Amino acid sequence: MIRVEHLSKKFGELDVLKDINAEIAVGEVISIIGPSGTGKSTFLRCLNLLDQPTGGRIFIDGQDILSPEADVPALRRRMGMVFQSFNLFAHLTVLENLTLGPVRLLGQSSATAAKAGIDLLKLVGLAEKADAFPHELSGGQKQRVAIARCLSMQPDILLFDEPTSALDPTMVSEVLAVIRRLAREGMTMAIVTHEMEFARDVSSRVFYMDQGLIYEEGPPARVFNAPERELTRQFINKVRSLDFTITSADYDLYALFGQIERFCEKHALPNDTAQTVELLVEELLSLLTLGPGPFAIDLTVAYSEKSRTLEVSTESDGPPGNPLENPAAPDDLGRILIETYARDIACTRLGQRNRLTMTLK
Repeated sequence: MIRVEHLSKKFGELDVLKDINAEIAVGEVISIIGPSGTGKSTFLRCLNLLDQPTGGRIFIDGQDILSPEADVPALRRRMGMVFQSFNLFAHLTVLENLTLGPVRLLGQSSATAAKAGIDLLKLVGLAEKADAFPHELSGGQKQRVAIARCLSMQPDILLFDEPTSALDPTMVSEVLAVIRRLAREGMTMAIVTHEMEFARDVSSRVFYMDQGLIYEEGPPARVFNAPERELTRQFINKVRSLDFTITSADYDLYALFGQIERFCEKHALPNDTAQTVELLVEELLSLLTLGPGPFAIDLTVAYSEKSRTLEVSTESDGPPGNPLENPAAPDDLGRILIETYARDIACTRLGQRNRLTMTLK
């Protein structure tokens, strides 16, 4: 239904979208997740041309909507958009908000539009509010009216830009329930959301956006349970990390220890956890800095708020091999200490670098 090729968007010198490629089929529900400021909302706004793309192509049923010959108003009517701020007409009743577009843009009679509007209000559970004004509604009710108003234009796809972000937590579930119902009925939807459990439950596929790209995409079970790429993993697991680069065997150990202690304190980790991390790091770096150098060692200490686990990892230049099995080590004490305090120790090869990961017991 929708195909996006090499889509880009700049605001001045800022590259917000970089080479986006995606397809959305009829009946799919695509949840778009990722950190703030990574282009998720801009991607939706480019799809329906609220923001003009800088480059690339967007096809709807094979028709390039960016071509000079495209009937943009007609194509845009095929995509309804629900904003986080509702955007209802304050001077119109709920029903009038639903009938204005069909009468003026679709040529429906007032009676036909009103009947369809009442049916849509029943769909979202608000038929009794038909004669109310927006200021008389709660935030959740306003958003359900906004969804019904989009549906009144008979769109082929609905675009949701963080539909629950402006709502009180008590009102979120009523809006998500409506979206779940639309998903069951086969409505094609693309949803920018921070509601991870909702995205897991309702989606056909998940787009994780980062660095202005669709960084990773796939079925929700894989993206949420076994993400393949590092930034996705950090986002899904709510990972907070501390990074340190070692270039010499004479690195400032105590400055590093100070950073580790502040990192653990920030995340309410006990002192003995910080001391264990320091022990692991010291022994690990002792093995990695054997030899004349110079060195290029990237150390990461990462804490997952979701799983409450702490991981230590390194990436270092050198020939393939496990640093814990370094034949230049004077004894096995360092390896034994590391294996005492860490589990799931794994060494992999990334290009010309060795990556070693371990999780505190």
